[in-house]
Amino acid sequence: MNPVALVTGGSRGIGRGIALGLVGAGFDLVLNYVANAVAAEQTRRDCLASAKGKSVRIEVCQADIARASDRQSLLAFARKQFGRLDLLVNNAGVAPSTRADILEATEESFDRLININVKGPYFLTQLAARWMIETRQAGSSAASYSPKIITMSSISAYTASTNRGDYCVAKAALSMLTPLYATRLAEHGICVYEIRPGIIATDMTEPVKGKYDRLIAEGLTPIQRWGTPEDVAKAVVALAEGAFPFSTGEVINVDGGFHIRRL
Repeated sequence: MNPVALVTGGSRGIGRGIALGLVGAGFDLVLNYVANAVAAEQTRRDCLASAKGKSVRIEVCQADIARASDRQSLLAFARKQFGRLDLLVNNAGVAPSTRADILEATEESFDRLININVKGPYFLTQLAARWMIETRQAGSSAASYSPKIITMSSISAYTASTNRGDYCVAKAALSMLTPLYATRLAEHGICVYEIRPGIIATDMTEPVKGKYDRLIAEGLTPIQRWGTPEDVAKAVVALAEGAFPFSTGEVINVDGGFHIRRL
């Protein structure tokens, strides 16, 4: 029986890269999307094509994680399709619809980002954790069932961008999810991790490509290139496969060294 992963926001960008990586590692998937059914189906087909002989299942489920009813439906879908959950990847997230100086930004934008980027994964993790605990208490041994939770945050969790303050605040709040749940779930054998991507080439960053091409060339990051969804996926797969069994609450930077303070 393959381990089962739920990847939110899995149809495009980093989520798509993570889905491809997990399928390559032999995971079955629940691939969540909110609006773009065409992209989700294409990612499903690409994952199946990349499985290279592995017998994997990929089920696609529409759900808006900002909505409580959708979060419940998403977990119910995963339970019905697979009956177990080995890995939750909190990847779904949005940028501001309009970049605005913090002296001009709106409450509507702030509320949207908090609901999707913080409230959604916080309470989806709660539901998933309850299911994982239930599974362990039903008799699964630690050797055969070692569930994990991985949350995608961002270098924006600690980097001030005054033209998208709502995004920075949301990612900073999201970062607290990992130590909280890592502390609470350790007694149940559930490890919790955070991955902080840096400047990653996706459709979300395409509008600012010129700006970051210049900054990277000027030395913004020690590793002077854009990151890719595949870079992030490799970190997810390493954690998912149990490469860090004596670590929890850990933050993995996938940012080309951006986080290093340099003189």
